[in-house]
Amino acid sequence: MLVPLAYRLRFLRNSGLRADTIAAANAMLIEAQSEVPIVRYWGDGLLASVDGLRFVVPVRTISSAPSPKYFGFKRGITWLNAVNDQVAGIGQMVVPGTPRDSLHILDALLNLDGGVKPEMVATDNASYSDIVFGIFRILGYNFSPRFKDLDDQRFWRAAMPGVETGTYGVLEPLARNRVNLKKIETWWPDMLRVAGSLVTNQVRAYDLLRMFGREGHPTPLGQAFAEYGRIAKTEHLLRMVDPVDDTYRRQMNRQLTVQESRHKLARDVCHGKRGTIHQAYRDGMEDQLGALGLVLNAIVLWTTRYIDAAVVQLRAEGHETRDEDIARLSPLKHRNLNLLGRYNFTASTPAAGALRPLRDPDAPELDEDDDGGGQD
Repeated sequence: MLVPLAYRLRFLRNSGLRADTIAAANAMLIEAQSEVPIVRYWGDGLLASVDGLRFVVPVRTISSAPSPKYFGFKRGITWLNAVNDQVAGIGQMVVPGTPRDSLHILDALLNLDGGVKPEMVATDNASYSDIVFGIFRILGYNFSPRFKDLDDQRFWRAAMPGVETGTYGVLEPLARNRVNLKKIETWWPDMLRVAGSLVTNQVRAYDLLRMFGREGHPTPLGQAFAEYGRIAKTEHLLRMVDPVDDTYRRQMNRQLTVQESRHKLARDVCHGKRGTIHQAYRDGMEDQLGALGLVLNAIVLWTTRYIDAAVVQLRAEGHETRDEDIARLSPLKHRNLNLLGRYNFTASTPAAGALRPLRDPDAPELDEDDDGGGQD
């Protein structure tokens, strides 16, 4: 049995693990994750976060770049991945070094493996500009980065010609800067063409953003996107500092916590060769990290189904299960997973669609799970 199994694993590695097959498999896992009943307490898939996980590449390759902060004296890559509020990895891409994430976030979002299109995209201290806000907004995304220094941000007001807007009350001192709506109106047809080119993958968002903002001097079309983005940026800032309703800010922080917990699980799963990437070509890097994303989605789906079964059993036994508590459960806790050591495979598998019996929580062999992270 050992020789045929090894042969099959080699065949799968060499011919089955490709970007298109990994994306197709991920789409199936994402769909299955959304159909688990407990997932509706976590979200509807319209909120996502995008962040990068850094990997050292100790081999010589043009697909890596230096970054003393993350790689020391070595070179590395960034695995940029998108995760929705249903805790499913919906997209990913590999970029050299540690570039400005915002220049690649759009490329990742426009080439998702599956799931519904997110409306709100949270990022953790991502590099941003008014142009980035404008392009995100015209494509139907609410770009929601976490700012380091809110005191340094500028708020903007927009007034249509001939329309009386009145005063802004206590916000009047913040609303000193005015959006140039004339630029947006003049370049609006070209802005729509740019949006169409991005959606149809005729141009990469990374190349487009670099072209619009060359060396801090945006082109006229880039200036129009910047003016448009200032409206979206101001709306984002106002929601962030809202002293009455903190729902928006809590949604961002919760989703970014999910992203961080998934990265921790990814580090533990990718333990071979101490978590470094030894592929010299970009295709190999994408295949290896794509397989990592596929494994993460499989783990999350497996854990989610058993969490759902546990909640159902608790309710059947008459235990109180509050919705707010269920919303805080996380399928990213992973102390129960055997990541290192000996693996045992048995022929006793449950029937199609069935789960194995839940273990007794009072059993002495079960330890308290303190790994992974919650969603809040």
